[in-house]
Amino acid sequence: MRIVLTGGGTGGHIYPALAIGRQAAEEAPDSAILYIGSPKGLESRIVPAQGIPFEPVEITGFRRKISMENVKTVLRFLKGVRRSKQLLREFRPDVVVGTGGYVCGPVVYAAAKLGIPTLIHEQNAVSGLTNQFLARYADCVAVSFKDSLQQFKRAKHVVYTGNPCATHVVRANRDKGRASLGLPPGSRIVLMVGGSRGAKAINDAMVDMAPLIGRLPGVHFVFVTGESYYEQTMERLRKTTPKLPETLHLMPYLNNMPEVLSASRLVVSRSGASSLAEITALGVPSILIPSPNVTNNHQEANARSLADAGAAELIVERSLSGAMLFERIYALIENEGRLAEMGRAALALGMPQSAALIANELRRLTGKGAPDV
Repeated sequence: MRIVLTGGGTGGHIYPALAIGRQAAEEAPDSAILYIGSPKGLESRIVPAQGIPFEPVEITGFRRKISMENVKTVLRFLKGVRRSKQLLREFRPDVVVGTGGYVCGPVVYAAAKLGIPTLIHEQNAVSGLTNQFLARYADCVAVSFKDSLQQFKRAKHVVYTGNPCATHVVRANRDKGRASLGLPPGSRIVLMVGGSRGAKAINDAMVDMAPLIGRLPGVHFVFVTGESYYEQTMERLRKTTPKLPETLHLMPYLNNMPEVLSASRLVVSRSGASSLAEITALGVPSILIPSPNVTNNHQEANARSLADAGAAELIVERSLSGAMLFERIYALIENEGRLAEMGRAALALGMPQSAALIANELRRLTGKGAPDV
């Protein structure tokens, strides 16, 4: 199967696309994949590093108020459609998959106009503007949250698949995760992470709570700051906590996040859709701190879906403090019964078969084999 993947701007759009591509390649090793993205987005660095051919298309998003810049955006969109059609004619894909972000707009639209089967995937509980626009043109819309099914009433076909990032995380080795931190099997880990780029509010709370973690001497705290925040966070820690506890592990980034996540007893995280897919697939209890700086406040909607199911606790950022966060962590980590309940609730929401479900939809759209999940 020849597949074009498109989506970008953030890891939340890029990693689901890569997970779909990985699943397709595993099921059919002779598959050919091309990724079309923005030259300025994270995808321009992440995708080539995975050994996947990458082609750029220039595009920007619409502003939410009347602006002359929107006129320029329309012109860029039309130019992007022309460029996309050229790339699609050259690559001759069997199907085009869009996972959100502005760049997938012209690519999926161009594919639909060329008669190429298309699928778009919506990761969040509240659908994005690009996917809402594309839903009327796409042959299939796949959603991560069951409640999102009703948001695509104009779509030809909508299917609940979960998030494909859940599929490969379940293969993670927790012993390797502990070993990578220099910890023996059975160590209790609290993983704190603010997303692939980090989050200042969570980092600030990490620093403020650092002097308190000695109250949990048997628990290892893994603070992942994000690369751009690492130095300033370390500098603040040295000032507020001159003698850092041996159970505190500060790092800018985790290359083996699934392994460390699978080894964690509790995770404190933003509530991007890909992160939640991995958390639920592994059945890890969580404290979620949604980013308020996202379109339609979709991270809070994502987080509430887990909190309402008993799989997570939710803290809104404006209420966040180091002392309050530590008290929440302390109360949970010392209550194995509550953690077990949250873990079971998270696991019940997980969809580790997600990527396979989407691959089946691709086969249905292209006529290359019958769905089998």
